[in-house]
Amino acid sequence: MPLFINRNQIFAHQVHLLEHKLRSKEDRILELETENALLHLRLAECMGKLRRELEEDAQAKRQLQQQRNLQRTSHTALTKLMTQVQELRRELKEVRALYTDFSSEMENRSKQVLESVDCLCCASQTLRGNEVETLQAQVAALERTLQEEQEKCRTEKMRRRLLHNALIELRGNIRVHCRVRPVLPLDGGQGTSSVSGSPWSQEVVQAISDDTVLVNCAKAGSPIMNKMFEFERVHAPEDSQDAVFEEVKPLLTSLLDGYNVCIMAYGQTGSGKTHTMIGSQDSSGPEQENMQGIIPKAAAELFRLISEQPEGTHTVEVSVVEVYNNEVLDLLAKDEEGAAVGMKRDVITTSTGTSEVPCLTHELVQSPADVLCLLSAVLRLRAQSPTLIHTDSSRSHLIVTLTVTSRSPNALALARRLQRVRQDTQRVSHREWWSPRCQRAASSRRPAEDHTLSPASKRRPAGDRAYSPTSSPCLSPCHSPCPSPRSSISQTPLRTKLQLVDLAGSECVGVSGVTGAALWESSCINRSLSALSDVLGALAEQRPHVPYRNSKLTHLLQDSIGGDAKLLVMLCVSPAQRFLSDSLQTLGFGSRARQVQRQTPNRKNAALKMK
Repeated sequence: MPLFINRNQIFAHQVHLLEHKLRSKEDRILELETENALLHLRLAECMGKLRRELEEDAQAKRQLQQQRNLQRTSHTALTKLMTQVQELRRELKEVRALYTDFSSEMENRSKQVLESVDCLCCASQTLRGNEVETLQAQVAALERTLQEEQEKCRTEKMRRRLLHNALIELRGNIRVHCRVRPVLPLDGGQGTSSVSGSPWSQEVVQAISDDTVLVNCAKAGSPIMNKMFEFERVHAPEDSQDAVFEEVKPLLTSLLDGYNVCIMAYGQTGSGKTHTMIGSQDSSGPEQENMQGIIPKAAAELFRLISEQPEGTHTVEVSVVEVYNNEVLDLLAKDEEGAAVGMKRDVITTSTGTSEVPCLTHELVQSPADVLCLLSAVLRLRAQSPTLIHTDSSRSHLIVTLTVTSRSPNALALARRLQRVRQDTQRVSHREWWSPRCQRAASSRRPAEDHTLSPASKRRPAGDRAYSPTSSPCLSPCHSPCPSPRSSISQTPLRTKLQLVDLAGSECVGVSGVTGAALWESSCINRSLSALSDVLGALAEQRPHVPYRNSKLTHLLQDSIGGDAKLLVMLCVSPAQRFLSDSLQTLGFGSRARQVQRQTPNRKNAALKMK
């Protein structure tokens, strides 16, 4: 009987065998891949070791080369040192020889001096008594003559100060100087690298004399049309920073004489205002001193003048503010960590009508180097941004104030008191009279009369003053022209201010190419400069109202523009055709400033008039 063969079982068995072979093959493949990965890792380790060995060999070669170079350098240095040692030995021998000669010569001279002294002693002993008295009389006469000459010297110095201040006042309270800068590559317009290659760089503004500027306003193809502008001083492009400061220096003498002084630079963007006021910060050494502007040179000159005064009578404080987007920022203010930041401040008008910035930071300085250190620190905080006209255009008005506190001697304090009395007596009505005798009698009867006046009598005008028991025609004891010897002389410190202003440049938006937030900056700059021009126009026309508060800039500079400070405006103009309209606007501003007639500046430490 034949066996029954199940094919399905056979096929299943074969499939099972094949699957077993497949699993064994896959296991073999996995083992081979593992071995391959291990071989790759070993190869990478070998390559890394080889690379590290190569780097170590290269580093060792470099170190060996450096050692060789160091040996060569040390050998060269040793050779130089040996040469220098030999030279020093030769010089030492020469010095020893000179010392020997000098010592022998000193011995001979000392012997001669001793012999001369012995001769003089013998001669002095032989002098008669009347000759000694004659010599003593001559010495006393010479001492009296020396004292007289010293008194004349002090008198002449006082007269020189008075004549100097009178000369400055005769020139006008607002003095206007003009500086024409050289032609620069930026005058050729956008994309112009050569100055002479563009018609816009044609020179149309020229300094034809020390006090006259000539402007060629003619257009291409039209006849020549020139305009002339006259100022107190005009600086040509070739004038140096020292030449510009020499014309400013006399005002600093007036500062120590008791006058407030303000110097401001006005002009369009890129005309050289910051270069004139601050100078170049790139140079070093003696060249940096020659390139310094008015602010560093004024600080140096101020401390030089103070050094000629008695020690400890003057102190100097510095404050720096920035008017940016019609906001006053204190650049010397510091945060909690001690870092300098620009804090906003307000400008107020005091009861006396002067402008003041409350909580303003003042730094005490002892030398010009301290001023330069503070200035270089705050210049980094000043708002600046590039435009098509200038790559580093200032977008704010910078005001540096140096406050000088003077402690005057008794004579000057008495002179100030007499000066105040003289001014008070000139304002007294013709019905009012005074007498030292009557005054002292009245003061003994009413020692506190001025403090017991009623509010109504205090508000009464001087011209409406009437005779009454509470209103005496005699002056109070504190205003007596003949003060009692027992009265104490006030030693109140005197404060004068030197304000140095670097204004932001006026500009046309189409020419400068500013966009975005810079448009608001340009608008604020132009509006503040327009407000400054309006103030000068109102002062020139003597209008009853002067719009100082239309801008924070004019409100801050109210005491300098319309007050009793000696103001100098430095006009900075470009000579190129490209900026002709801006140059004409700047020169017109200077012409309006010259027309302003202000009151005579008040000297705060008025001394006795020399006759």
